[in-house]
Amino acid sequence: MQHRILVAGVGNIFLGDDGFGVEVARRLQLKKLAEWVRVADFGIRGVHLAYELLDHPYETTVLVDATARGGKPGTVYLIEPEPDDDDAQAASAPDAHGMNPETVLALLKTLGGTPGRIFIVGCEPACVEEGIGLSAPVAGAVEEAMRLIEEIIERAGQTTSPRPPEVGKEKD
Repeated sequence: MQHRILVAGVGNIFLGDDGFGVEVARRLQLKKLAEWVRVADFGIRGVHLAYELLDHPYETTVLVDATARGGKPGTVYLIEPEPDDDDAQAASAPDAHGMNPETVLALLKTLGGTPGRIFIVGCEPACVEEGIGLSAPVAGAVEEAMRLIEEIIERAGQTTSPRPPEVGKEKD
């Protein structure tokens, strides 16, 4: 069965709230999802994520990560970057262990791949300093992020081109 959707948790579990994406992926892997959905923890292996997207083109990719946008810690964001967004072209010499979603997408494009439709489900971190475990507000946002991802998956099952949930391009 070819997967149509990839849900990729990214982040560093040794930097507190930066492990948000990894925790969301871990918890989603425990749920029964459609067989055409692949959930994976890529952690800090951004190059592996880029090659996964290159080798197995997905119709939709949901990247889950801590995303500092200036909001209150624990705020969940839904971001749908434009395919030619300048921020997504920011990679020049990527650090294989520190690649954010924009850098992964830029590397994918450099390698000749196209990502399909991209959603980023992000959470405003409270602390990304050395330490294991999510802060209380970010841990409390994991369920909300999971519901948002499940809604994206559900919409994808109803159509060949999933629309983002009715929250718009960003959920505050």
